[in-house]
Amino acid sequence: MKFAIFLLFLSIPFAIYSQTPKNINADGLTGKIIRYEKFQSKFVDPRNVDVWIPSDYAKKKKYSVIYMHDGQNLFIPKLSYTKIDWGVDETVTRLVKENKIKDTIVVGIWNTPKRVLEYMPQKAIKYATKETLAKVPKQMVDSVVSDNYLKFIVKELKPFIDKNYKTKTDKKNTFIMGSSMGGLISCYALSEYPKIFGGAGCVSTHYPAGEGAFIEYFRNNLQKPNNHKVYFDFGTEKLDAQYEPYQNKMDVVMKEKGWTKGKNWITKKFEGADHSERAWKERIHIPIEFFLGK
Repeated sequence: MKFAIFLLFLSIPFAIYSQTPKNINADGLTGKIIRYEKFQSKFVDPRNVDVWIPSDYAKKKKYSVIYMHDGQNLFIPKLSYTKIDWGVDETVTRLVKENKIKDTIVVGIWNTPKRVLEYMPQKAIKYATKETLAKVPKQMVDSVVSDNYLKFIVKELKPFIDKNYKTKTDKKNTFIMGSSMGGLISCYALSEYPKIFGGAGCVSTHYPAGEGAFIEYFRNNLQKPNNHKVYFDFGTEKLDAQYEPYQNKMDVVMKEKGWTKGKNWITKKFEGADHSERAWKERIHIPIEFFLGK
């Protein structure tokens, strides 16, 4: 019986490190995508993981890494919700070619039907008011699994990437980024794992989830700068039109925590920009250059 349990224990890391890669070809793709379909995890449901590498990858030595949420929206238009991708492959390629950023690979983590439950900062829930919680079914609140989602990234995915790719593994070269709820979980990741991530890119951060309760979490838990960077932005149209009052409050928190705007923290407002891949594609170069600029 003990031997059987031992074999079961061994099977967990084996499942993680025996992922079968699949080369992805797509019109207009710059560089190369290696896909791990239904990447297994003991923390969260399986999902696809895309690893983007530049076309000259074999010639380089070590690479910085950006982990990005909503991976199906990053590189290939036909996979995106709106049929418009972020163009991350073209942007990173251009910035490297222009000698503006360090050599970088991007890990695109696909979302699942549990997207909201995985991206909702779990420890922030206790800062929500009773009135706010009353608007959400208790079953949904109890089903939030963002702590496990971050464990998947930190304890399973990052070790896999570092083992199988030529990466710089330190926090100075490891970043996490996403939009909307992906912005929330990125800032949460930096707060929960400051020794792992050197910066968080929070694009069109969806603060209205929890009616701003997450700002209180960040006020109580966000680390002092300590060589980290945070990028926030928002537009002024459609869903993004709700964000400015929340972002103003978050900016106050950043100042309280000792962050210096323009140095280790940026907040940008984009007039006329809405909540869409098209809008994010136009400005994704800004946080990438902020994190990885030479």
